[in-house]
Amino acid sequence: MPTYILLCTLSPHGAGTIRANPQRLKEVNDEVEQMAEGVKVTHQWAVLGPYDFVSIVEAPDERTIARVSLDLAARGTAHFQTLTAIPVDDFLTLLK
Repeated sequence: MPTYILLCTLSPHGAGTIRANPQRLKEVNDEVEQMAEGVKVTHQWAVLGPYDFVSIVEAPDERTIARVSLDLAARGTAHFQTLTAIPVDDFLTLLK
């Protein structure tokens, strides 16, 4: 299944929500998995720097992850950048 990297920056409202209810992070992961069939959050990290969270998500295709990203962004609690992850071995095969 294709893998995608979601880079997340919280809005002030989103940061306030997490501060008041830290468990909300896990709840959002569950909601992401219910947004579309075949979507699964496999890893997530809180990070320092320009992003607040990095999530690794599997989804059936780019259209599905685009819809998930848009649905998340529409909430107004965070901004997302979504990247397609290509396994290195697959990338090397493309170069042959």
